[in-house]
Amino acid sequence: MPDSKRLLVRFLKWRYKHISNKQFISIASAVIGLLSGLVAVTIKNLTHFIQELLEGEFIREIHHVFYFIFPIIGLLLVLLSIKYIVKKDVEHGIPSTLYAISKLKGLMPRRMMWASLLTAPLTVGFGGSVGLEGPTVATGAAIGSNFSRLFHLNQTTRTLLIGAAAAGTMSSIFKAPIAAIVFAVEIFSLELTLASMIPLLLASITAVLTSYFFFGDDVLLHFQVQDKFHLSDVSFYVFLGVATSLVSIYFSKVYFGIGNFFKRFGNPYKRLLIGGILLGTVVYFIPPLFGEGFVTINNVLKGNIEAVVKNNIFHTLTDNIWIVVSLLAGLVLFKVVAMSLTFGAGGIGGVFAPTLFTGSVFGYLTAIIINNSNLFTHQLSLTNFAMVGMAGLMAGVLHAPLTAIFLIAEITGGYELFVPLMIVASISFLITKKYIPHNIYAAELAKRGQLITHDKDNNVLMMLDLKKIIETNFIVLTPEMKLGDILKNAVTKSSRNHFPVVNEEREFLGVIRLDDIRHIMFDTTIYDKVIASDLMHADAGIIDIDKDNAQEIMKKFKTTVAWNLPVIKNGKYYGYISKSRLLTAYRRKLIHVTNT
Repeated sequence: MPDSKRLLVRFLKWRYKHISNKQFISIASAVIGLLSGLVAVTIKNLTHFIQELLEGEFIREIHHVFYFIFPIIGLLLVLLSIKYIVKKDVEHGIPSTLYAISKLKGLMPRRMMWASLLTAPLTVGFGGSVGLEGPTVATGAAIGSNFSRLFHLNQTTRTLLIGAAAAGTMSSIFKAPIAAIVFAVEIFSLELTLASMIPLLLASITAVLTSYFFFGDDVLLHFQVQDKFHLSDVSFYVFLGVATSLVSIYFSKVYFGIGNFFKRFGNPYKRLLIGGILLGTVVYFIPPLFGEGFVTINNVLKGNIEAVVKNNIFHTLTDNIWIVVSLLAGLVLFKVVAMSLTFGAGGIGGVFAPTLFTGSVFGYLTAIIINNSNLFTHQLSLTNFAMVGMAGLMAGVLHAPLTAIFLIAEITGGYELFVPLMIVASISFLITKKYIPHNIYAAELAKRGQLITHDKDNNVLMMLDLKKIIETNFIVLTPEMKLGDILKNAVTKSSRNHFPVVNEEREFLGVIRLDDIRHIMFDTTIYDKVIASDLMHADAGIIDIDKDNAQEIMKKFKTTVAWNLPVIKNGKYYGYISKSRLLTAYRRKLIHVTNT
């Protein structure tokens, strides 16, 4: 046994004797928080380092060409890194983490601990119009998962530490520890109990202290509330909530639409070529879409809108307010396009920053239109609307209204905007959810029935390993088998009371039950006259193991009132699932999840 394994075994023995499970989870959470904070610092610094290298004197002189060329170069470097260094696909951050929780018992590949550290800074540093939050969360989650694996922690604890890592990374990025905890609970559907709250708190606190150690008091979003909330603003915030829900629906639809377009291309170089050229073109004409966009967000939050709109390829004068409105509307409409093209071309990043970008610009745009229209004499706070607009888009696009409320409240350093935040976030969330049932992170998993939610029954069903429930020890009949052969080679040799009938290609044709032949089984005169195809009949329902998840299988048992249903795999007969076996597996998994 290698020395490292010996040391680990000795440590585990010592730990079981001297440290209780609760104490160890608390210690592990603090360690995960520290590591998550370091991940956030590393990814952010690597991205800034790349950006500084690209912004030399030579680049500034040809900056418009720079906007077109460098996103394509960055995407090419990402593709080459994945092919020759990572050597496996780098999954999208938060969706891959949700999938690991729901279907892989919280086990995440080791490569996820470092793959995004390389690919995300290359994507964003070279101008990919995506964020760093998703890859950072996924990297921290992978560390939490593999830490749990190293110390032989159970599935429930592993999931909790993944959530703690997510809280830690968000806490470190935004210096908003409470919002980070809410984010972990909302996005990863963690149960908020006293047992889970302490680890989340420890991870969040440790991570934010790590961020303070490296960055001091510097924060990602700079904002101070200068205008107080007035009761007369309520109707306008209600309007903003409705408007942000419409933008959220647009955001999601465009993202899914462009994503589906790029799925047609199997060749990654073809995707890179098409997506890279389109992205370079969009960023060339709309330079503020280059990179994450936090410079633009901060300018909007400070009311320094001239710095946002003056950098345009058309060199349009911005002294006319309606030209400013048009340019801001362009940013709102095309940010999601640029983000989706980045993903489609093979870039690695997240949707959190683009959501904040779109929300801040749209909030400011809404207020400036109202203030300069002839319909109202009321003057709104442009910066407050920009800040609350971010909450509206977060609530709509990410389906995370509580995260939106607490994040903005923590960023603003108080609760001055709490009421408008609640109004806008709740309205945006309720309307968007009606038309977009699942957020961007979870949509694909939800389609496949693999999404963890706060519904414990569905979660337990989703965690079942269906392949272990399938019974394959049935004697298979062919349609030409005679009754005598059926009795001799199947009935007398099997303890089962039903027999599947398949053709030469193993396609399921029907079933013969013992009750179907009981009344003729002793009539020897027809043994050679009656064949299986005369006796078989269709089953009440069929389970396609490649398509049907546990919830759908349970529904089939309910609608057919059957106790056994045949299973096909790749169109071929595979075996049977019994309702009693499925319910037994469900009860065992429920006990395991509840007690661990």
